[in-house]
Amino acid sequence: MRSANRSGRLQWPDATHEQRQPSCRARTIQTFAFIPSPPSNGFSIGPFFFHVYGICYVLGVTAAVLISRRRWARRGGDPDLVYSVAWWGFPAGLVGGRIYFLITTPSQMPHHWWGPFAIWDGGMGIWGGVAVGVAVGVWHLRKHLSWPDVYRFINAASPTLLVAQAIGRVGNYFNQELFGKPSNLPWALQISYAHRPPGYHQYATFQPTFLYEIIWDLLLAAVLIWLDNRRRVRPPGIFPLYVAGYSAFRIFEETLRIDYSQYILGMRLNFWVALLGTLGGLVWFALIQFRRSAGGSSEPPEPPTPAYSQPAAT
Repeated sequence: MRSANRSGRLQWPDATHEQRQPSCRARTIQTFAFIPSPPSNGFSIGPFFFHVYGICYVLGVTAAVLISRRRWARRGGDPDLVYSVAWWGFPAGLVGGRIYFLITTPSQMPHHWWGPFAIWDGGMGIWGGVAVGVAVGVWHLRKHLSWPDVYRFINAASPTLLVAQAIGRVGNYFNQELFGKPSNLPWALQISYAHRPPGYHQYATFQPTFLYEIIWDLLLAAVLIWLDNRRRVRPPGIFPLYVAGYSAFRIFEETLRIDYSQYILGMRLNFWVALLGTLGGLVWFALIQFRRSAGGSSEPPEPPTPAYSQPAAT
């Protein structure tokens, strides 16, 4: 692994660690600052090892639940409903995200019998996680709320998905994954030799695309909350804006990432998924906002106060 000397110049690893090809010119990248790699992706307490990746997922969901409770209560809803939705939606999202990853990148699955279940090593597809998690959450909501109130709940909760995603991306940092092309920017991310993809072993610092996504997710969440609070967005219009906004960033991100991916027409698979998500989200939002109510008005009706009754214990 290359290391930075006192002058800030990154040096080649020792020849015993890497066999240089004759056609490959030795390179040094002049950089005076970079984000260092974490020494480990977790910590031990007694016989147990805790992966930071998993902890970040738990913290992200916790933050989303707390924010959603407050936003839903301000709309007259029962905040405890958020707990039951998360109880169903979060596990479903994990399953959906893992299935998406296994379908789109099967060669990256760990080669053990427990490989399909090793989510602590990373490998979660956000598209599958959101699709399955939201679908199951809506199914649970429909048991307790009318469709108009389900839509209002979706408006309240959608921005918090971005908060959860932003916190979850911190786990990618500890796993040394989700980075982009080689870079000598002051905020470039140092990646240890073992985590560099084939063809990039001669580089030490890369674009921190996970960091770009964290910043974008938090900014987009703030914009969506502002729109929902200050503008009359017909429910569930905030969710299509979430889909379109996040997907638009992924179009940019997919042009930087260099990790393994399936390619279609010269572009990464998720580039095309993001393009469809952006266009589909915008069209969906337009259809919601410009549809007319039964009375002929295009303005969204004033929402009723939902009633939520806890199912009787059995």
